[in-house]
Amino acid sequence: MEIAVIKQNLSLESILHHYNLKQDKNNMLRCPFHEDNTASLQVSFSQNKYKCHACDKKGDVIQFVQDYEKLTKHEALKKCTAMIETIQPVKKATTIIPTPNPVNEQERMYFLEKMYLSFRKGLLSSPPAKEYCGSRNLDFDKLEVGFNSGQFHHGARKDEKLINDALQCGLLTLAGTNSRTGGQAYKPFGNKGIVFPLKNRENQIVSFYFRSTINNENSKHFYLKNRQGLYPNYPNPDTKKLLLTEAIIDTASLLQIDEIKDNYTLLTSYGTNGLNDEILNALKPLKQLEEIIFFFDGDKAGNEAVTKYAEILRELHPKAKISQVETPQNEDINNLIQGHEREILIHLIEQRKELPFLFSIEDKSSIEQEPVQPKVTPEAKPKQPNLENTIDFLKQDNLLQELNKLIEQSGIVGEANSRLLLFIIASSYKTKQPLHAIVQGSSGSGKTHLISKIADIIPQEDVLRFTRITESSLYNWGEYELVNKLLVIEDLDGLKEEAMFAMRELISNQRLSSSVSIKDKKGNIKSTKKEVKGVFSSLSATTKGEIYEDNMSRSFLLAVDESQEQTDKIINYQNKRIAGEINESEQEKAKEQLQKIIRALKVEEVQNPYATQIQLPENVHKKRRLNEMFQSIIKQITIINQYQRRTNNGRIVTQIEDIENAVEILFESIILKIDELDGSLRQFFERLKKKFKADDFTRFEAMEATGFKKTQLQHYINQLVQLEYLKQYGHGNKGYKYKIFHFDDIQSVRKKLKDHFIKQIQNLKVNTNER
Repeated sequence: MEIAVIKQNLSLESILHHYNLKQDKNNMLRCPFHEDNTASLQVSFSQNKYKCHACDKKGDVIQFVQDYEKLTKHEALKKCTAMIETIQPVKKATTIIPTPNPVNEQERMYFLEKMYLSFRKGLLSSPPAKEYCGSRNLDFDKLEVGFNSGQFHHGARKDEKLINDALQCGLLTLAGTNSRTGGQAYKPFGNKGIVFPLKNRENQIVSFYFRSTINNENSKHFYLKNRQGLYPNYPNPDTKKLLLTEAIIDTASLLQIDEIKDNYTLLTSYGTNGLNDEILNALKPLKQLEEIIFFFDGDKAGNEAVTKYAEILRELHPKAKISQVETPQNEDINNLIQGHEREILIHLIEQRKELPFLFSIEDKSSIEQEPVQPKVTPEAKPKQPNLENTIDFLKQDNLLQELNKLIEQSGIVGEANSRLLLFIIASSYKTKQPLHAIVQGSSGSGKTHLISKIADIIPQEDVLRFTRITESSLYNWGEYELVNKLLVIEDLDGLKEEAMFAMRELISNQRLSSSVSIKDKKGNIKSTKKEVKGVFSSLSATTKGEIYEDNMSRSFLLAVDESQEQTDKIINYQNKRIAGEINESEQEKAKEQLQKIIRALKVEEVQNPYATQIQLPENVHKKRRLNEMFQSIIKQITIINQYQRRTNNGRIVTQIEDIENAVEILFESIILKIDELDGSLRQFFERLKKKFKADDFTRFEAMEATGFKKTQLQHYINQLVQLEYLKQYGHGNKGYKYKIFHFDDIQSVRKKLKDHFIKQIQNLKVNTNER
């Protein structure tokens, strides 16, 4: 009989059985060709061969018989031929692959839930998997994530039902014959990958996503067959702000950051072509959705996907704002969190830009339904701009005056000049050199109400409001959490000196640095540098302006109008509101319009060709710093007028009109910088001058003339006596009398200052015309 026929008809498994030799589960046995205390002989039934790893004996069935019985080659061939006739072949164990009786959906989800728990344990017991999570800056203690070691169907875990369920779900696939057992082999899906569960609307696991931990460009991402479910889950029906990412690992990166997770609903779109029907159907019922934010990769594919998806989602939710986070070029979320502090992601999200959409939904529908108009003839009237359109609004003449009207419509009564200046200052929060304001007034004068109403017309995602600030709290913010924000401090008087110092440093140097002690991962104490960036604008209120000299020199100072005329306006407004005569929906509409205007403004560089040709008066307090602030206001007014200004080398060019507006708006603030008396004290003193002139008066007569209460009035009188504007005489037991001692002429100062600016502006116009 030929050798090939012998090998084909005589199996190594039968030979072992004939000689009463038994292999273990790994197809290893003690070698019969030398003294072997451990199993050294490896057999391969699929190849019908053997090899001893100790004595190096190896061969096929014929060689095994020859070596075992110590025969010649010829004798071994004869022996094997005889064995074919006498040895019964060993019946091979066959793996029964269950017929896919479709498992019902509940059983399938139960199986996937069990598998996720298995994968979770696999991650916690796998140092390489935990090391991979660490390399991607993924905190597996905070995230729902597991690891597929590829061993879940081996050993004691192996059973027929598990294999059947895994085959049907796609966690296993058939892989031919097992080389060691001769039975069915299986290939685990997503082997050596970290595992993220995908969930249905009921928050049940219905599928998995695998990300390979092996550096293999061809095997990075795996989804189970018939992919379904969303990551991390279906959005809550009450969702107001939805943040869409391009990849699951990006969403997982954001889920670790409480400031993001608590303020936004996160959802993955499964790549630049993965906005599928399940995602769209999940978004349809979100009736309270206000904003959809795209945080995609900073590459061409990511930007093109945002453009494409934005139109789809705009049709789905026409009233929702669509925004895009400006991801640095060729970066993605997970890459950013690997190389930076988490605050950079918070900062990028906060600095998101609204995607351009020039027509409201009502406008768009009307345009689509409007029949095609014939060509406009010379006699036809030009089309009027749609002032509900943000860009059209910003292009109209006398923009600042129109903005001031809109601010009034939002519910701010009176204070026409102050409210416009505060709006301009507040709108600078996105620039590199934002502006600051302190509003000073007596108790109950409405100063806090004023700055709060201004804050209401700024995009609310960019506003931070504080009733008080503790001594060290400003040092404890994240590095970028105060960047491009508007801070509203309702009571500056409540800040202690350490908090005031921190505030001054943030305003002047735009950062706070401190040395702090922290624990490393091993629990050791070490020192490190903590830095807080402070690129923000601020609005503060105080009753004690004279105390905050350092802060005031860094901020624009405004005084609340405490005149009887302003009081009458406020009371009249209050009564109308109580009577239901105020249209609150129109107020809300005005607020929303102003917020859209802020969002539409681009942060651009400004060129002021007239900067060297206009000067502040000589007697102004801290002229150097005020000049810088004055130029900053001109710059911000130019930015607000950007849709009407020409550009030069990418910079918006200031016009004389911007300087005129700055002078007009800043006039009262500059007066306060010149005046020795702060705003409230000046108003109090002017009332005394008007009422008593050169006559003596008592404290009670002053109270009747000015309307101030006892405590505040005595505070002002004491200040004026100390500054020698009033003279006090008499005795305390009989009551003091007062007389105006210094009749300063503030009106003359005002006139000189006004003439000073008018003359300079006129010269600018003449010089410009001559050119």
